[in-house]
Amino acid sequence: MTDLPKGIQSITSLPDEGLAEMWDSIIIEGDMRQRLVSQAVLNFSTRQNVSRTVLPLHGVIMLVGPPGTGKTSLAKGLANEAAAVFKGGQFKLIEVEAHGLTSSAMGKTQRAVAELFSQTIPELASSGPTIVLLDEVETLAVDRSKLSLDANPVDIHRATDAVLVQLDILAETHKNLLFIATSNFPEAVDSAFVSRCDLVLEVPLPNEKACRNILEDCLEGLGETYPKIAKLTKDPGFAACAALFIGLDGRKIRKTVANALASDTSVALKPDTLTISHLERAAQMAQQLRAPKGAK
Repeated sequence: MTDLPKGIQSITSLPDEGLAEMWDSIIIEGDMRQRLVSQAVLNFSTRQNVSRTVLPLHGVIMLVGPPGTGKTSLAKGLANEAAAVFKGGQFKLIEVEAHGLTSSAMGKTQRAVAELFSQTIPELASSGPTIVLLDEVETLAVDRSKLSLDANPVDIHRATDAVLVQLDILAETHKNLLFIATSNFPEAVDSAFVSRCDLVLEVPLPNEKACRNILEDCLEGLGETYPKIAKLTKDPGFAACAALFIGLDGRKIRKTVANALASDTSVALKPDTLTISHLERAAQMAQQLRAPKGAK
């Protein structure tokens, strides 16, 4: 296996069957999917043909929202969908390992970030259309206005400066490049980075319909191995049970189903014996853990 450059977690040729399945499995409301795909397609179609004085596109999309809402999966799936539109375009997805760039040694973080954006990414993008995933982008572009030079090394400030400078350069020199950033804490992302985003989209907690769809999808998936579990979606009490999951993120909904399966040793041994009551109790427990301390 070839060693990956520093700061790069993986490189995937697109389109990819696994990412296509990931995209199909994401349950989100409204026209969010179409809006994201259209923005990504615009980046690779129109951006190369129009001056930035007319359309000041930087080639950056940012997804924000609570943990567990599927931002990273959505970003990877989006990359694949965009590539699928341009058949035979030799697209690739680069996943950045932001935490691998930080160092306690003075100047090293800044140099690593600058090298990633000024050398590594351009070199990888030189062979064809490239999509770069910046997961937890607040690690790379921390809000400088909220940092204290006494408490935070100047290197952190300079690393954010390096990201911003390089984004401007790449916007001019590599119009076949698209960054998709995610953040659980958008208030921690530097405002100058946000201003460079062509689209900032919030991925909210699932609404009532989406919660029901996620729960349904989870039970039907389990039903492929344990057929009786799939029948729970037809149970007269399913709608009321699904309502107990409102307020949980998509990941937590699926983990709560796992908690229901593990709520009793007999059910853990024979998952087909899972009932609506098991799901209800697990959902109620999840809600209790979610509630702020002291809330009633």
